[in-house]
Amino acid sequence: MKKFFSNIKNIIFDLGGVIIDIDNNQIVNHLKKNGFANVELLESPDVKRTLRQFECGIISAETFRKTLMNQLDLKISTQKFDEIWNSMILDIPQRRIDLVKKLKSHYHVYLMSNSNEIHYDLFIRDLQLRFGYREFDSLFDKSFFSFDTHLAKPNPDFFTLILDRYRMKPEETLFIDDTPENIIAAQKLGIITYHNVTGARVVDLFENGKLKQDLDFNVIH
Repeated sequence: MKKFFSNIKNIIFDLGGVIIDIDNNQIVNHLKKNGFANVELLESPDVKRTLRQFECGIISAETFRKTLMNQLDLKISTQKFDEIWNSMILDIPQRRIDLVKKLKSHYHVYLMSNSNEIHYDLFIRDLQLRFGYREFDSLFDKSFFSFDTHLAKPNPDFFTLILDRYRMKPEETLFIDDTPENIIAAQKLGIITYHNVTGARVVDLFENGKLKQDLDFNVIH
């Protein structure tokens, strides 16, 4: 069964796992290399609360480092902490940057990311040094980060913030993300969604700067 996209005017991309390659396991691997053995602590309510607060910009990077190192009983420098924390971020492939540039000739293109201040600084440094963009707003029509908006997916308020600000109609908007919970949240608002599963090539959804018109419906969730 096929789904057609002739009515799409807006595309909202997730960042990690869609535009940027990531590997969450790298943080655990690097922690172990630095003597951290109690991996179960990473799933504790206190640690998860700290992570969420930082992701939503409720606490500063300094407070986040101090709190998390205390919770995990880590005896490492700030530099080493940031190195471990950023180890999950792998690469921004050139072909995805080129894709966004081409799409802007045919669609309004936005970025919507659950991210934090430490990761953002690395993203921007890479974007500037490798591709010459001072910020994501120079590449996309507009970028939205959870630490800046104080909202995080799958909170529907994050989606409606973008829809309302730019007067987007959900049925004319495509949201591409790699996390099922975020896809479901967008669907409930009437947004068209594409679940970019692990290992999928987001560039394969497009041809000559436009969405392919014969995508398999069974990969649209």
